[in-house]
Amino acid sequence: MGRFGRDDRSRRPAGEPLPAGPDAPVLTASGLGKRFGDRTAFRDVTFAIARGEIFGFLGPNGAGKTTTVRTLGTLIAPTAGSATVAGLPLTPANGPDIRRRIAIMPESPGLYPRLSVRENLACFAELYDTPEPAGRIDRALRSVHLADRAADPCGALSKGLRQRVALARALLSDPEILFLDEPTSGLDPVAAHDVHELIAELSRGGVSIFLTTHRLAEAERLCDRVAILNTTLRTIGTPAELRDQLFARTLAVETQAALDDPDRVFAGLPGVDHWRRTGPCGYALAVSDPVLAAPAVTRALVADGADVLSIGEARHSLEDVYLELIA
Repeated sequence: MGRFGRDDRSRRPAGEPLPAGPDAPVLTASGLGKRFGDRTAFRDVTFAIARGEIFGFLGPNGAGKTTTVRTLGTLIAPTAGSATVAGLPLTPANGPDIRRRIAIMPESPGLYPRLSVRENLACFAELYDTPEPAGRIDRALRSVHLADRAADPCGALSKGLRQRVALARALLSDPEILFLDEPTSGLDPVAAHDVHELIAELSRGGVSIFLTTHRLAEAERLCDRVAILNTTLRTIGTPAELRDQLFARTLAVETQAALDDPDRVFAGLPGVDHWRRTGPCGYALAVSDPVLAAPAVTRALVADGADVLSIGEARHSLEDVYLELIA
């Protein structure tokens, strides 16, 4: 049974170093770059992706994301640096072998609307010269939960179901690495959730996912690590690591009525560096250690006679990280 039919690999814990030996990274880039004449599409891109990892690739329009995918997918040649894809050096000579080990799912599915789901897959299986096409098609349909819709014309399917068919098509080659370009673009929340579940299943089965998306909440939910690109890599890490690197830890405090003298209440408390007002009765406290600061803040508020509605650590989102680096 192919990789996408198995569930025999656990997800790598976020932040764990990439392994060596048999479980070495399936994709690496070192100083990779691409120029078109005088224009630099991207430059000095360096990263590594583990087997079964969901790797988010984020950035504004024109940042070089799609060009990076096209380069790693052997569709265009880099002008600087080096890479290995599915264990093979990224060279023109290795292009055919690399393409047999990867799959790219573009934003637009590109299906034939008058053909059935199975006929579409059979057509592409023939184009790809897929071995044992009938078995591969059946397995791909089961993997995306479309076995019961195999006879339906693709033109009669919702966009969410067409995205599933596109995923099935990408799985025909039993890829080690799957490049997904905006896989939930234009989908409603339910259809997007279904695609998210399929991506997670593929990752658990050992397929490495290279995901480009403009949906930052999607990247935060799905990705083990994210890279933020704007021609060059601005940062790379888990969402939690990036939040901690860019932002001070903060306690959010809400009281029923405004404090008469907040500085008297908060100044000098253990673990509290400084505070600011966030609303008529809201306060944000920059703290070095929320576990140390929260009890002291609570005691100080109660001693001042304040009615505390809530107190807890505020969490910056991946969107906050993105805007801090790109805006």
